[in-house]
Amino acid sequence: MACALVVSYAKAAPVLDAKTSWIGNTSGFGDGAWTQINITAIAVAPDGRVFTNAPWDESGAEASVYRDGKVLGVAGGTHGWGAAGGNAVAVNSRYVFVAVGVGNEKGRLVKEGVWPSKGRYWSGVSRREIGNVQRAVPFDGGGMTKTLASDKDPRAMLARSFLTVNDTPDDARQDIGGLAASDASLYVANTAQDRIESYNAQSMQKNGQWSAPQPGRIALAPDGSLWAIVESLGEHPRIAHYAASGALIDDAPRLPADNIAADIALDQQGRLLIADNGPRQQVIFFTKQGKAFRESGALGERGGIFAGVAGKPGPRRFNGLTGVGVDASGNVYVSTNGVGVHDGPIGAGLGATLESYAPNGALRWQVQGLLFVDGAWIDPGRPDSVYTGNKRFELDLSKPAGQEWKYAGFLSGRFKYPDDPVFHVDQWPGLPIARRLEGRTFLYLTDMYADHLKIYRFDEKRDGELAIPSGFIAGRARPVRNVPNRPEGGEWIWRDSNGDGRFDTNEFRRNQGKARLAGGWGWWVDARGDIWRTSDVRGIHRLRYGGLDKQGNPIYDYADIQTYAVPAPFTELRRAVYDAPSDTMYVTGYTSDEPFDSRYWKEVGRRLVRYDHWSSGPAARYSIDLPWDTQARPLSTIIGVTVEGQYVFAVEPVGDVHVYDKDSGREVGVIRPGPEVGHASGWVDVPNGVSAHRRGNGEYLVFVEEDARGKVMMYRWTPKS
Repeated sequence: MACALVVSYAKAAPVLDAKTSWIGNTSGFGDGAWTQINITAIAVAPDGRVFTNAPWDESGAEASVYRDGKVLGVAGGTHGWGAAGGNAVAVNSRYVFVAVGVGNEKGRLVKEGVWPSKGRYWSGVSRREIGNVQRAVPFDGGGMTKTLASDKDPRAMLARSFLTVNDTPDDARQDIGGLAASDASLYVANTAQDRIESYNAQSMQKNGQWSAPQPGRIALAPDGSLWAIVESLGEHPRIAHYAASGALIDDAPRLPADNIAADIALDQQGRLLIADNGPRQQVIFFTKQGKAFRESGALGERGGIFAGVAGKPGPRRFNGLTGVGVDASGNVYVSTNGVGVHDGPIGAGLGATLESYAPNGALRWQVQGLLFVDGAWIDPGRPDSVYTGNKRFELDLSKPAGQEWKYAGFLSGRFKYPDDPVFHVDQWPGLPIARRLEGRTFLYLTDMYADHLKIYRFDEKRDGELAIPSGFIAGRARPVRNVPNRPEGGEWIWRDSNGDGRFDTNEFRRNQGKARLAGGWGWWVDARGDIWRTSDVRGIHRLRYGGLDKQGNPIYDYADIQTYAVPAPFTELRRAVYDAPSDTMYVTGYTSDEPFDSRYWKEVGRRLVRYDHWSSGPAARYSIDLPWDTQARPLSTIIGVTVEGQYVFAVEPVGDVHVYDKDSGREVGVIRPGPEVGHASGWVDVPNGVSAHRRGNGEYLVFVEEDARGKVMMYRWTPKS
């Protein structure tokens, strides 16, 4: 192989004149605000302030406050290094009560009264001021000790305002399922203990408790009685009504068999509101008629986002209801996360929305935090359409920064396609590559750890915006253990032979050859449909596209694997990006002089080499010395790379994008986040975190995964001629 020109990394690369924008979040952080990535519970104050909670938001907004479509504040103290959010929140006239968790980071947090002992976990309630949720309101008792009474440490302050409800082993956590409050009392649904507990809202001393089967969300009525969703962890939750004493009142409505009650609230008219996360995807109203409550109306289109044109978002087209509440004016507030409350962390990737509706059902406002651990790729069939892991957006680039995008499609049909691997193989949908093959668009999704590859097809007439599970290439056994009907182990290909989107036993094919696809950090799908899999030390595998089957699925077969040896000068590989029309390959990795450092295990490596004539006789054209300064703060390495038009785009973990001329390897400059996003980008935490598209007018759209604040960065750059 011919020697390549070595291009050294220019530390002082010029900053390019690129416009900064984003997609997928109502706010871009230019003013310090963003919509959280998941909402699993809401509480509404009489004046229309909405208080939220969720187990996780990447930048700590688990418990936030919204009003009139704007973020008013973030509680803090619910995120990271021993702290977690939860699935319940309640308010009275003085306080906000937030369900939270407290851990000890495997024994590394040891202060008595502040953290549980090693191996233990506290689930409980944090009390905050309703006018300033960042202010914790202490009380005697809870998880504190007397020695913390005057401790000014912020965590000690939080400990003094924390009520420990359950103290359990760390691997057997018992989270709070629901909260309700009056000025006098706080009620806690202790789901795992099958009881509802009552506390004095001022002293936080326990008043009493009564038995209730798996209580979830609860709501307090004006007469002091309590409504509850019980058997909340089962397939058919039901409604129970309790007197203040805990005695059952026999007037609760019977829910339809397919109703999945997610939340409960009461309005000023005395109506009961149930957020139904079953196939109806509606808020259902129940009114007292005689001795019992009976259904009297609904808010939302029946079927939600899956009605009519499936996957098309819009007002009253709910998708994964998690919360409902009402203010003093009768306005209704609804939260969704794309899946529901009890489906683990996948909710932090399917899209959070918070909406307000007037009493007549008209949309008042909406905020959206739609993306997490997600990238973007222009739809090859529609130049102003862009795919993310499970959504589609439409672009109008004539609009101001942050307003160019419109949410146009939700791709994951959990009722029609319950086997969709997005619900079974990892916590987030995946990073997209969209390709046009034989006049049809296909979506390929890599996961956060580059283990497996999902393949989807589309049928707009039959399925609207939904992506139909079409194919799947498995890597290691453990990440795919929940795929329905899978064979034992990894190394198999599934193809939807009968076109029903289900994983049938006879549709799997095991890898019987010697070339193993499991392991490695590189996936690439070229414009002709060939799949490239980069192994760390076993070379680069090419899985050739075999056309479409009668159902319209791309065909891939282990018998069609071709393996290329690790090319000089590399000793370990990380990425391989192939340009099919020019037969050019761009490879990244490590050399004997620039070895792999296990502390930086997601990086693309320290060197990029372009090889011409890859299929017939690779010739190295140039070798780029990529940014690599592990002592810098922030860290300066490369986490993702792509090729488009005339340029190679390489992104750092902190979001800076280095741009190289693809013919010479010369660095043209670097793109950095601008004031529109507060000059800030979250950590790029995935192997395929950057993509680019050259528009017809010569402008480049560069998309970068942005973990921190629920969006994907979109940079607009036009090279100077």
